[in-house]
This record gives sequence, structure tokens and C-alpha cells, in this order.
Amino acid sequence: MDSFDTLILDALQHNNRLTAEALSEKVGLSPDACRKRLAKLRSSDAIEQEVALLNPQTMGRGLIMIVEVTLQNERPAELDRFKDKMKAAPEVMQCYYVTGNADFILILSAKDMADYEDFTRRHFFAEENVARFRTSAVMDRVKVGFTMPIG
Repeated sequence: MDSFDTLILDALQHNNRLTAEALSEKVGLSPDACRKRLAKLRSSDAIEQEVALLNPQTMGRGLIMIVEVTLQNERPAELDRFKDKMKAAPEVMQCYYVTGNADFILILSAKDMADYEDFTRRHFFAEENVARFRTSAVMDRVKVGFTMPIG
């Protein structure tokens, strides 16, 4: 990866809808060179996923929760089972297996508190291996995104 690749990646993580022509103006390469580099970056897994960030309020899911989950035990099979459940749960926007006070940090959306309670009943209370969970409700989305410094 060279400086042109980092410029392309930086531009794309702010707007992944840029055309090859627009990228070429930003990075100083021809549109064809940008297309080729972009294809290479995608195939090398430097670009993990290209997504649209939706407004939760507009989608009717304006309640965002950050949840710390602690499991009873961390046997590999139990960890994998919990990970698979969280991957399959449409409410879970992000799930991280972490060190520290909890085993997992979840970021999820809900329609309202009753919807969140239903989620907790299905995924926490009904799960024998969940020892406890602690929830924080998001009051204001100050910064949302996945951009990271490159270079």
C-alpha cells in the first residue's frame, strides 16, 4: 500500500459513492488507475465492507443502547454460540468481544423501551450463560461513523 492507496481509502471512508473520476481529482491519478487500485484494495480486504449509515430516528429505531454483557463462562463453544446469536440479531448493530469488566459490548437499536425489554428477555434472560448485563441509553449521537486515521 502506497500513498495513493491511503489517499483513496481516506476519500472513500468519508464518501464511498465517489466515482473513479472524482477520486482521480482527489488523489492525482487517472480514473482508470483509481479503478484498478480500488479493485485491488477491495480484493485484498483493505476495504472490509461498504455500507450506508442510516438515521435510526428515520427508521423508527431511535433508541440506541450500549450494553455490556458478562457471561458465566467463556468456554470457546459458549463464546461462539453467543457471538452467533448476536450476529443473527438484527437489533445488534455492533458487537465486540472485549477485555475488561464485561465480555461483550453491544451497540443496538430499539423502537422503544418495550422493544428493548423484549430483546433482553430473548437474548439475556433466556440465556443461561449470561451472568449480567448493564445498559446505557444514548442521549445524543455526537459522532457516528467508522472512519479511522490512515497513513
